[in-house]
Order: sequence, then C-alpha cells, then structure tokens
Amino acid sequence: MTTLTHAPVPFADVRHHPLTTAGLVLLFWLFAAMLAATCHRLLDARSLSGSAVATIFAVAGVAYAYTRLCARCAGIAHALGVGSAWLVLAIAAELAITSRTGHGWYALLGTPAHPLLRNVFLFLWVFAPALFAGRERDA
Repeated sequence: MTTLTHAPVPFADVRHHPLTTAGLVLLFWLFAAMLAATCHRLLDARSLSGSAVATIFAVAGVAYAYTRLCARCAGIAHALGVGSAWLVLAIAAELAITSRTGHGWYALLGTPAHPLLRNVFLFLWVFAPALFAGRERDA
C-alpha cells in the first residue's frame, strides 16, 4: 500500500522542460497553420472578409487551447514568446512554400494586395496567445 505525499498537479499547471514546451508550441502552431490555410483555401473565393474572420477565430481558438491545456500558469512573457515563435514559423513556412512552388503563397500571413489584412494577421500570430495568458505564478 502506498500513500501520496503530494497532490497530483494537472499537466497545464506544471512548468515543462524547454524541449517539451518547444514541441507543444510547434504542435499547436501546426494545427493553427493548417486551420488558417484551410480557411484561406475554402473561403477566399467566396468572401475575403469572411475568410479573414474565420482565420482570426481559428488562430485565436488554437491559442486559447494552447494556453488552457499546456500553459495555464504561464504569464504574458511566455505567451508573447510563443506568439513570436508562431510568427517566425509562419514566415518561414510561407518562404519555404513560395521557394518550393515558384510563386507566392500567402495563406498564413495574407496577400500583399491587402496590406491591412496582412498587418492584422501579423499581429494575430504574435498576440493571440497573449490574449489568454494568465497571471504569472510567483516563483
């Protein structure tokens, strides 16, 4: 018979190893990027503004899921770091796909023909996780 000396702590409330955090950031970004690209592909022909709204909700939803499932006690500094990583990954993905296909691919950051939406998406990738960040736990 064993006894617990410490209460179990939920996964989201634990400070993770940096490689675990990096893996989770990458996994959630992949999901957000797939949703954003799907919104772009399916909805841009019907309505550019509808596609933008769907993309905003998709990325914000994934950011909320990341914050609640993996980093509930992380603060604004962690969330902005995650958002910055997501932006760098989105830029790298667009550059890689553009160089691979030989023509512009703007599913994640928006087309340069619509600079206002492009700026909204740039801010979205960075600040979406920060919208749901909690107070940092005292160390």
